Amino acid sequence: MNPKKLVKLSNTIGTISILLLVYWVFTFISIQVFGLKVFRENMTETFYMSVLGILALMIGALIINVMFNLTRIAQKHNQDVQTEKSNNKKTALFLLSFPVLFLLLFAGDYLTSRKKEKVLIQSAQAIIENNKINSDKLINYEFTEEWILKTAEILTVFSKTDKHFPQVSVLVKDTIGKSPAILGFTRYYHGNLKDTILPKKNDFIRQTTQVERDYLNKVFNNNLKELRYSTHDGSYELFYPFTKDNKTIVLYFSDYQQYGKIGS
Repeated sequence: MNPKKLVKLSNTIGTISILLLVYWVFTFISIQVFGLKVFRENMTETFYMSVLGILALMIGALIINVMFNLTRIAQKHNQDVQTEKSNNKKTALFLLSFPVLFLLLFAGDYLTSRKKEKVLIQSAQAIIENNKINSDKLINYEFTEEWILKTAEILTVFSKTDKHFPQVSVLVKDTIGKSPAILGFTRYYHGNLKDTILPKKNDFIRQTTQVERDYLNKVFNNNLKELRYSTHDGSYELFYPFTKDNKTIVLYFSDYQQYGKIGS
């Protein structure tokens, strides 16, 4: 291969490497700033490591150019005009590619969120539909240590059955004194019926935002059946109301994932 072809090849490799590096940086910044969860763990790690390969290509192309030192100084007038027009089109396409890439990243994050929502809803339905006896125990809420222990036991069984099972709490409406309160119960309760110190409602108060309180009040007071799903920066939450015999509880699922669901 003659020197001119080597220089042309190295220029092509260098240009492609620069473009890939620009796209990589843009993608990385978009994912980090907006908390997008797009690719699965192995694809994300491969994506991050690819910058080393890109830099290696750029350095190799630069060395070839320096070795042969055959950069062209000037072009004929007609060729320059034609090249300028061609470059304008390429520049326009290059700039247009960034919003397209940004939209694709948001689409990937959206698909990840929808997949996670489906998983959380399926988990809630499994608790309700596949375990009628346990569902009845959960719905028959009483603030007693026996009910709290049974709830913790039920949730522990579900969490140990599937290693990917999300965190789940049972939310109920109660009163402390004369004030209404939302109480939350998880599998992390280690008391026993022989304890002389009884549990206190204050220890189970569920901290909520104003938006969540408005939603829960509609569920408990107005029999709202609508699910509430939200996601932010890799955190996923699902409120799943369950009503039976005029009694209502809410299954609250929360999960966090560092990576997305797109890819293998």
